[in-house]
Amino acid sequence: MQSFSIVACFNFSLLLANLWLVSNLVAHKLICLEVVGTYSAEVRKLSLRILDLICEGLGVEAGYFADELSKIQGLVANHYPSCPNPSLVLGLGGHCDPNLLTIQQDVYGLQIFKGEQWVGVESLPHAFVINIANQLEMTSNGKLKSAKHRAVTNSSIARTSIVTFISPSRECVIEPAKALVSVCSPPLFKAVQYKEFSDTYMAKTHDPNSTAVESYKFQA
Repeated sequence: MQSFSIVACFNFSLLLANLWLVSNLVAHKLICLEVVGTYSAEVRKLSLRILDLICEGLGVEAGYFADELSKIQGLVANHYPSCPNPSLVLGLGGHCDPNLLTIQQDVYGLQIFKGEQWVGVESLPHAFVINIANQLEMTSNGKLKSAKHRAVTNSSIARTSIVTFISPSRECVIEPAKALVSVCSPPLFKAVQYKEFSDTYMAKTHDPNSTAVESYKFQA
């Protein structure tokens, strides 16, 4: 049986050093850009800390993901209205994120694809969900895997999620980190400029047989 997705979305990129006080209507609530700016600055610190820990775990130099690889930060507010028949309507269909790292606040309704089935992610108070995205899979030379996930609806409760995307600049060249490539561990992915990868990702959004990441894998 075919399922459909429903979501009301508000998003913007955080590129300005100074954010003016502006009010925006999102999901019937006023969100102040000044508050969003403060929140985003703290999430930025968190993301860089997480990326430093990933560097340590992978064995690459500290700060490897700083600068161009994590230059762009975007924030998206997704509102999923209640649905009388959740089995027919998804909040957001299954996908992997094209960026580097995704940070989401604790809201019930997120599922990940694990062991050939969808598993609900437990909502923990005062916690964030961290998703590994496509660029971390490619730069880690496949040591980290993109997390396929989706959002589900509820028959009686609406859901609003605040998601932060950490992405490379569009001009950044994505390739496996040299520290993770050797004779015994050859590169799994071709080098590609992020803007090209983004275009490929969009073109394959509705392709069930292929993904953008697979498009840049070396053939065995």
